[in-house]
Amino acid sequence: MSASVTVRAADLHDVPILVDFNRAMAAESEGKALNNGSLQCGVAYLMEHPAEGFYLVAELLEQPNAAVAGALLVTFEWSDWRNGRFWWIQSVYVTPAHRRKGVYSTLHEAVRNRASQDLQACGIRLYVEKENDGAQAAYSSLGMTQTAYRLYEEEF
Repeated sequence: MSASVTVRAADLHDVPILVDFNRAMAAESEGKALNNGSLQCGVAYLMEHPAEGFYLVAELLEQPNAAVAGALLVTFEWSDWRNGRFWWIQSVYVTPAHRRKGVYSTLHEAVRNRASQDLQACGIRLYVEKENDGAQAAYSSLGMTQTAYRLYEEEF
């Protein structure tokens, strides 16, 4: 982990920055404009329902007021095949000025450490845009491997 980056669980005070990060991530990675009201409610919901998931934020200690430089969301999926719970990393965002400085790897290490304390955890998963070569390289460098699965969805 980077000595200048610390990770903590997000709380209600972080909702505005998490909303901003999610909007920026969606615009940057998918060219999508998210509905601010829905997004704000969705982020706040998780703060009140931790069984559904939780956010972690990475702060830069050398910055005034420990500036938040990145964040991610963890949600859960039960695997009947493994009789265990996958920890899904989602909504990853690191501010452009702080990329390639250990922010994501510090967040990833925090997820790995927390998951290793969960006796039902069987692994960590995430999905990534197929054109996002930088993110794919980062995930590979942290020991993650690409699966043979393709993601399908039907939105309502």
